[in-house]
This record gives sequence, structure tokens and C-alpha cells, in this order.
Amino acid sequence: MKTSLSTLGSLAFALGIAHAAPAANVKRTPQTDFPPPPGGFESITYPAGTGENLPSYPAPPGGYESVNYPPGTGASDACVGIIPSPFQFSSVYFVTAVGSEVINATGPTPGPPDALGFFNYGINVALETICFNITLLNVRGTYQSPALTATHIHQGARGAAGPPRIAFPNPVGDDLVRRSVGCLTGPFTTGIMMNGMDTGAGFKLAQIEANPAGFFTDSHTNLFVPGVVRGQLG
Repeated sequence: MKTSLSTLGSLAFALGIAHAAPAANVKRTPQTDFPPPPGGFESITYPAGTGENLPSYPAPPGGYESVNYPPGTGASDACVGIIPSPFQFSSVYFVTAVGSEVINATGPTPGPPDALGFFNYGINVALETICFNITLLNVRGTYQSPALTATHIHQGARGAAGPPRIAFPNPVGDDLVRRSVGCLTGPFTTGIMMNGMDTGAGFKLAQIEANPAGFFTDSHTNLFVPGVVRGQLG
């Protein structure tokens, strides 16, 4: 599923990080009557003109100075977006990958029925950066792939195989839960050669945004070399 996000706060949402919500229907009354500290409260008299309870603040000696900041320093009403940040995503994808979706060049090669993969991706197409939060459940065996890693985004429609375009760090953990979180910035390499070129060479993240249904994500182990789980980005 593709969703457009454009704020810094999208990082937690896109990468699957949630904060606990306060309990519903709980009335909280702020405490206003604090007891004095040991020795009692201390009364402080501030010198005149230091800003204590002033209705307005006078100009400094010589008046205010007008400063013209260089472009790109973030000084303007339009500063949001001027300073590049990988956590301002042009698109995000939440993929649930299962073993029954795995296929190779000759036909279906399903992974284990109890294995699950949650692949959350956030793309900043302007910076050619993709951030990821990957969780694998009930995945057994060691990673195995001829690529640099065994966790990928491939180019291929549902029901079809295709070459890897991006290789991600393999999730770390045990046979119950494995996780991997981070960001990658192009140019991308996979370690797989096709027609004398790496399958990541020349690949652009805009290709995913243009046709997410034409890409899938997966992971491979020695017990399920064609893939332990797979899911389409769109």
C-alpha cells in the first residue's frame, strides 16, 4: 500500500514505531498546591529591565538589525523542505509478506505457512533514500542468497520472478523474531550481475513510486532459497 507523507513526524509512522496512547475516560487534575521545599520558598527581586513581567520588550541599543540569510539556511516561511531530510518521505509502503506468495522462474515455490514478514519502507525520492523497518516472524535457517544480502526489493509483478534492485541488511534475531531498521541511499548495488551489470546499477526509487505493483520484497534462507516470504509493494 502506498501513502503520501511529507512531514518529519512521518518517520515514526512509516517505520512502524508507535507511542502508547493515554487511557480513555481518565480525568487528570493537575497539581497546583506544591509544598514548600526544605527551608521555605526564596523570594527573588529581579533588576528593572531584565524581562521580569514586562508587557513588551524594548529594542536593544542601536535598534534591531535586519539580516539576510543565504538561500538554503532554513530562514523563511518556506523553510520546511529546504533543508534536506531523509525522513520527509514522498511515499511509504506497508507490506505483509507470506510464504505462499514465493515464486521462482519455473513456478510457485512456497515458503513455510507460519512465516510472516512485515516490510515497512519510506522513500525520499529527491534524496534517492529509502528507509526500512523489517520484521520477520517464524523464519528458520540461515540467510542464503547469491546477492550481497538475502533481503531484497525485486522488480517483478505478482506471480512473476524478477531481479533484485535493492539489497537490505538482513534482519537480526532468532527463529521467532528478526528485525532490521535503517536507511539506504543510492546508487544501489545487489551483487547480482545481469548482462555484465549489477542489477542495482542505474535503478532509481522513482521507478517504485511510478509502479509499486511491479515490485516485491522478500527474504531468503538456506531452507527456502527461492524465498521464505514475499509481498508486493502495491
